[in-house]
Parts: sequence; structure tokens; C-alpha cells
Amino acid sequence: MGFKDLHLKIKAFRLRHFLIGDGGKKKRESENGKKPSWMVPLSHGYHVVDMYSLQDESSELDSDSVVVQREQIGENIEMWFFGVFDARIGDGVSKYMQSHLFGKKIKESEMRRRSKETLRKAYLGARAKIRETEEPEESSKVGSASAIIINGEKLVIATMGDYRAVVCRDGAIRLAKVRLLGWDSGGAARTKPTKNSQLLVGSQRIDADTEFLILASSGIWEVMKHQEAVNLIRHIDDPQEAAECLAKEALTRMSRSNISCLVIRFD
Repeated sequence: MGFKDLHLKIKAFRLRHFLIGDGGKKKRESENGKKPSWMVPLSHGYHVVDMYSLQDESSELDSDSVVVQREQIGENIEMWFFGVFDARIGDGVSKYMQSHLFGKKIKESEMRRRSKETLRKAYLGARAKIRETEEPEESSKVGSASAIIINGEKLVIATMGDYRAVVCRDGAIRLAKVRLLGWDSGGAARTKPTKNSQLLVGSQRIDADTEFLILASSGIWEVMKHQEAVNLIRHIDDPQEAAECLAKEALTRMSRSNISCLVIRFD
């Protein structure tokens, strides 16, 4: 059976959303009931497509997961954590962030640096665990993309493998300055990483020109370029509708991989 025939026999599409935490009982607003001025409104939508074929009955455990988490740190720091994760990454990154960043007493001036460093370590730790159980060729294909938004002003991004994060600013894509780190089969750092073995961690400011952010799996990017994705959804105000639009377009283009995307719009 060819791929085209197999694709036509998809038996189910399922939307799944994993909401991890909400900051617990931590204070979310100032004592007078009004949100501080730095709490810039943002909205998000997500879509995950699981494809079950007649030949290959995949388990739910093979599906990507989407994470959306909000944390209030003291009275002056509001943090959002978003992620699209390969099933093999699981919740390892989220748990690491919960233990080593969220809920900690950190000064606002240090938050971006600490966020980048903690996110980098979370990814390296998750990748190391995968390498313990899988062959190097398979572990190098693992991917995920995540973002931290601090006070609606600072954006920290991490991507691994073919999962990507794309920022739209005034209609054009913008990629944050990143630190590049790759691995060889033994896990040692190398200066010329192979494709699919890259960890990118970077940051940038959020300003009036910042429109939205796309976090998406390889199922999106293997069939469309970054600017194509931006052009496709830029006119869609509802981020949920925008995420569904990206997923449907990837299906139309016969994407061969899991399709997962999350759109965050800055209002």
C-alpha cells in the first residue's frame, strides 16, 4: 500500500491538550484586584492530529503533547510556559522546569538568564535519558519546541530536532539569536552538529510589532516554509482557528509526520 492510499485511510483525528498546573494558590493579581500594567494580554490555541492507519495501530503514547502552563512568581513576575513535545520527551522538560525554575525566588533582572539556562538543562537532561534506551540514530530524531514569556515583554525559545518556533513581527518571520549545541553518538559536544541533532536556545524582546508565535512539530515544517505558515494564518485573529488551519494545510499537503502546533497571539 502506498503512502497516498495509507493517508486516505486515516481512522481518527483527535485534539489533545495537556494543561500542566496553573500556578496553584499563588497570587495572580495585586491586592486591589487589578492586574499590573506589565501583564500584556495573550491568547493561545493548539491542535494535535494523531493518525491511525489500518496497517499500523499506533498507541496514544506515540502522540505529541502540548503544554500550557502559567506561573506567578511573587507579585512582579508573570510567566507563561508553552511547549510542543515529541512523545519520547514526554513531560520530562515540564517537570524539570517545575522543579528548578517555577516557584523559585528569582529577581526579575535575572529571570531571562535563568530561564534560558534552565530550559537548556531541561532539554539536555531529557535527551540524555532518551539516549540511554535508544540507538543514536533514533534518538537524534527526537524533537520539541517550547517558549517562556516573561511579563509579556521577554521571550525565551528552545527548539530541538525538526520542531520549530517562529515569531511573526509585522508580517515577517523573526528568529531569535540562538546558541547552537550538537551531539555525536557518544553525547559529546561538537562544533558541526548533524541535522536533527541541534538544540537551539535564544531570546528576544516582545514589542508592539510582535504579532504571534508558532510552535510546531516536523509534520508542519516538512511541508511548508516558515514564511508560508505565517502568511497562511496572519489574518486569523483566533489562535485556536489559526492552529487548526495550519494542521489542516499540513494534511492537505500530505505530511508524513505527526502534526502538532500551538499558536500564541500577543494582543
